[in-house]
Amino acid sequence: MAPTGSDEGYTMLLDRAFSKMPNLVAESSDFVIPTVDSIVQGNKTIIRNLSVISDKARCKPAEIARYVSKELAVPVNLEEQRLVINGRFTNDDLNKRVRRYFEIYVICKECHKPDSHLESAGRGIFNFVCEACGARYGVKHY
Repeated sequence: MAPTGSDEGYTMLLDRAFSKMPNLVAESSDFVIPTVDSIVQGNKTIIRNLSVISDKARCKPAEIARYVSKELAVPVNLEEQRLVINGRFTNDDLNKRVRRYFEIYVICKECHKPDSHLESAGRGIFNFVCEACGARYGVKHY
């Protein structure tokens, strides 16, 4: 065991080293999952900002339309950057589905960043590939 004088010297050197290090600030992300802007007309619900949602997800509007259709179990139509859903749905219902889409297909489970894409692995299975941290894992396609 070393003498106590060297322990004190070591502690002083550690304190000095830590005081010269820059403060590490937690990384903040400016990525926000977009909220749905919808209106109900008769027996149909229209998502007016589908292009904003698909741009944030870096995918085609048809992919989000297909996911929403499967999740709500109703037919949908794409009309001029709008998604027409057969049925009456609240903003909360639609926001839940969009948030779930982003959690599964856009945001990485490892680093929580939206820099990702999907690669086909065959038979309806896709590999989620994070461009930020390099994580890869399988996801079932909608």
